[in-house]
Amino acid sequence: MVISMPTGNSIQSNTNIKLPLAFILYALAAFVISQIILLVNSDLLAMGQFRIPDIWMGAHFLLLGYAVMVAMGAMYQLVPVALLTSIWNQPFGYTQFAVTAIGVTAFSVMLGVAPNQALYGGLIAIAGVVMFVIQMGQTIRKQKNKNMMTWFILAAIISLSLTIAAGFLLAWNLSIGGIASHGTILSSHIAFGVAGWFTLLIFGFSYKLIPMFSLSHGYSMKWAKPAFITYLAGLVILISSFWTDNALLEMVGWFMLLAGFFFFILDVREILANRLKKKLDKPFSFSLVAIMNGLGVHVLAFAFSIFGIQEMTVWGWLIFLYVIGWILFSILGYLYKIVPFLWWTHKYAHRIGQEKVPTLKDMIDEKTSVILFTLFIISTAGLTASGLLQINTAVFLFQGLLALTSLFYVLSIIRVLTK
Repeated sequence: MVISMPTGNSIQSNTNIKLPLAFILYALAAFVISQIILLVNSDLLAMGQFRIPDIWMGAHFLLLGYAVMVAMGAMYQLVPVALLTSIWNQPFGYTQFAVTAIGVTAFSVMLGVAPNQALYGGLIAIAGVVMFVIQMGQTIRKQKNKNMMTWFILAAIISLSLTIAAGFLLAWNLSIGGIASHGTILSSHIAFGVAGWFTLLIFGFSYKLIPMFSLSHGYSMKWAKPAFITYLAGLVILISSFWTDNALLEMVGWFMLLAGFFFFILDVREILANRLKKKLDKPFSFSLVAIMNGLGVHVLAFAFSIFGIQEMTVWGWLIFLYVIGWILFSILGYLYKIVPFLWWTHKYAHRIGQEKVPTLKDMIDEKTSVILFTLFIISTAGLTASGLLQINTAVFLFQGLLALTSLFYVLSIIRVLTK
């Protein structure tokens, strides 16, 4: 079996642009909806009440509706580029989108208004995810020479499957009851989702996107394999600690996750040291800020495990900071670069040399991105701090700022599609 790192500085693939854009547009709508729901329930956030139906609804619109759907759309575009193979069945992808969108919407809404019936919406969402797993599994199966990105993507897809399985068990417990410890399943569900599915996927695609956006060449990626093995081992150990209620095992799990994340950063550092583009674009720089946020949260989680901090409110806000500061910031930064590229390629690439067309740089509003990303950082930091201090008014104001910034971000992305 040949293991290598992909090369090249393009994300153009043979996937019809309508497929990834369908996922992305749904995701943008879900992003704004999630922030409005959390704003309306800011009093619950201020009290650290995360296990409440309305918060579940907002969280699942954010994670399933926005982050997962964006990730799926991005994978339809990036997997063919990263793995040098075409998507298995594009028409099947449109069906998968429809089923997943209906399922995610129904499941998220029912979590808020009728949690004991959420199982039925969840079944539709699960069907959509299973279809996606089949699509990507068949696509990976077609790849001739496996590379490290293949293993990151494959591990992420397996983690997504386990996330959905754990989520199904949670919904079953709410509707029918009688399956294991709800808290243990919930902890596993969160770990598989945020540390497994999202983090491993971001790691994998960063090995393609960071060199592309920084115009880097001549890097070795020697830490990719240690990062993959260490982080995956840490995830398995951490989830094992939930089921065995073993504090030492939990500490080891958090340490391994921190070490794996650090190895990934060593590779990022090497890539950037070999870049030709000295002045990085602002949206891409925001994604690099997200990496440091992710490292910081891993350090805090390991420290909390050492000192035996079990306060659920503190851990709730730490998870929030991880989701927003690492996962969402990464997606927001990358998406601000990917969407203009996709749209420019679709609308203008074939017209070069025949008529005057805008450049790719013209598609991206750098000044607006600086304002938006600065507001994202301020609102997230302020929301986390005021939430920990339980200052109701400040939580409302910062969540309102986050919701407003999210709306303007979505509008700026949609504006690209009018150029």
